[in-house]
Amino acid sequence: MRFDILTIFPEIFDSYFGESIIKRAKESGTIEIQAHNLRDYTENKHRNIDDTPYGGGAGMVMRVEPIFNCINAIKKSSVISLPRRQTGNQSSMRTILFSAKGKRYTQKDAERLAKYDQLILICGRYEGVDERVAQNIVDEEISVGDFVLTGGEIPAMLVVDSVTRLLPGVLGNEESAVYESHSQEGYLEHAQYSKPEEFNGWKVPEVLLGGNHKEIEKWRENNAGGKK
Repeated sequence: MRFDILTIFPEIFDSYFGESIIKRAKESGTIEIQAHNLRDYTENKHRNIDDTPYGGGAGMVMRVEPIFNCINAIKKSSVISLPRRQTGNQSSMRTILFSAKGKRYTQKDAERLAKYDQLILICGRYEGVDERVAQNIVDEEISVGDFVLTGGEIPAMLVVDSVTRLLPGVLGNEESAVYESHSQEGYLEHAQYSKPEEFNGWKVPEVLLGGNHKEIEKWRENNAGGKK
């Protein structure tokens, strides 16, 4: 699977994508991540990607041209090196804009997006993105919560992470993605414990120490919860 991220800070992803599960998925060839600097797709000598809003108001708005140019370049040169999967989708590519007015992102969205071969992720900045991007260029708008972030780079990391871990072979134990919080709507995984059995007077529940798998499974079912 390929992720193309449109941003004005491409280096911001180096640290997070260079560690742990995402790093291993890249090294195995399961995913490919390309961060594109929008300043490389501007049409002015100062490489400005923003301008003042029509009608007045505070802040600056990201211009439509660099985003349009970058996505066109991606689509024209997008010979995906990874084997295409049988997704059932007419289109194997999905273009997403991170926006405060977008649909709230959930685990179901991660499962849906994991069926594509390529995701194009647009990271907004400043006061927002020219509305013509949402109206004419992207397939959907996504919000990661009812709060304001400095830019769309953190939401892009969230999507890459949550989608990647659902791809075959990424997690060491395939059951990890099946029996975990949000794997079903409203489901929250049971509490987890590890060694030592007692620390600072805090003990592991006795049922988990007895080796009775039927009782352990019953305890886990009883201690799995819904949304609070």
